[in-house]
Amino acid sequence: MLSFFLPVFLIFLFLGLPVFFALLAAPGILLWGAGMERDITLLYRNVYNGMDSFPLMAIPFFMLAGELMNRGGITMRLVEFSQALVGHLRGGLAHVNVLSSMLFAGMSGSAVADVSALGSMLIPAMEKNGYKKRFAAAITAASSIIGPIIPPSGIMIIYAYVMGESVAALFLAGIIPGIMMAVGLMIALSLLADRYELPAATKRASWGQRGQASLRAFWPLMTPVIILGGILGGVMTPTEAAAVAVGYAFIVSLFIMRTLKLSDIPDVLMRAGITSAVVLLLVGAAMAFKTVAAMARTPEQMASIILSLSDNVLILLFLINLLLFLVGMFLDAGPAIIILGPILGPIFIELGVDPVHFAIIMAVNLTVGLLTPPMGLVLFVTSSVSGLRLETLSKAILPFLAVQIVVIFLLTYIPALTLTIPRLFGFVQ
Repeated sequence: MLSFFLPVFLIFLFLGLPVFFALLAAPGILLWGAGMERDITLLYRNVYNGMDSFPLMAIPFFMLAGELMNRGGITMRLVEFSQALVGHLRGGLAHVNVLSSMLFAGMSGSAVADVSALGSMLIPAMEKNGYKKRFAAAITAASSIIGPIIPPSGIMIIYAYVMGESVAALFLAGIIPGIMMAVGLMIALSLLADRYELPAATKRASWGQRGQASLRAFWPLMTPVIILGGILGGVMTPTEAAAVAVGYAFIVSLFIMRTLKLSDIPDVLMRAGITSAVVLLLVGAAMAFKTVAAMARTPEQMASIILSLSDNVLILLFLINLLLFLVGMFLDAGPAIIILGPILGPIFIELGVDPVHFAIIMAVNLTVGLLTPPMGLVLFVTSSVSGLRLETLSKAILPFLAVQIVVIFLLTYIPALTLTIPRLFGFVQ
């Protein structure tokens, strides 16, 4: 079924049909053509069943927390804190961009939220300070994909939901990969400083200025501490932690920092609701397709094909990285995980790859796919924020994309990078 589904699905995408409808229409047409009209009802009923999950409720809560933080001006506090730490480096604002994305990731878990919040602020600021717009937009887009890797992470929650893994284990496993992405981009910025004629270094902030910036950013920076601390301490489930994050963001923005107005709340709720609806609809459609694929014994057929290519797990991991990279060009990370996770996960776990390690390989690889044309969601959002053509942005992002691919292969072939922190907390043997 998969061999027929993919061409039909891609045709729908190229015709401009939204991914949600393409995910449902392609298998629906195939079932109808095969005379299995009765199963079409099962397909569409499972759209609701796929979304009807307590763990998935964490996603809209984290989306809302991120919107509250952004509207409450907390993003500016993070930028000021980053400026105090790395603003003195050559190309300081570009480094600030990366560090701000890493800090913002600990609150929203969304690449799109990162681009929307930081891009509208930093791209004009970088352009004003002598950066070319395409460079500023490219580093903003590249750094934004740290959002779904560092906890909290929406795609980690989706993977845990589909594969029955521990959300806490996946959150912990994403810390080092997210930091590696940030460090890799900052190293690339240092190496490319002459080629892109990045502005000269500015005066280093004094320790007093750094202390003041730290105090101003204290309340926002406590968000990931509360989330992870509550989950790891066994006090809260991930969904409960997400709800607590919303309450915390509301109190900090409205009462402590007083940067959020009551009149802002309706718009915040609407934006978070729309974003959450898009994600959950895609999850529901992907779960519906997963049901049909299981009926057609697609996982078993796919496993047979993969294992026939080689019996060397290192070679198979290389090939799977290529496959995931290609899939990420056309499909959003959430649906891709739901469709491919149950197919690929058991194969590599059987070959001796740790389940948490493979989860990170999939999640990071598909997240990088948000930057790749023709369907990279982050590219579209960055293009909208910056006003640049998609073709221009796609070319400018290539050096940073190369860095991220190197990081993916390091994570693939050095499991300790992923498993060390979960192992320290007893989530991995």
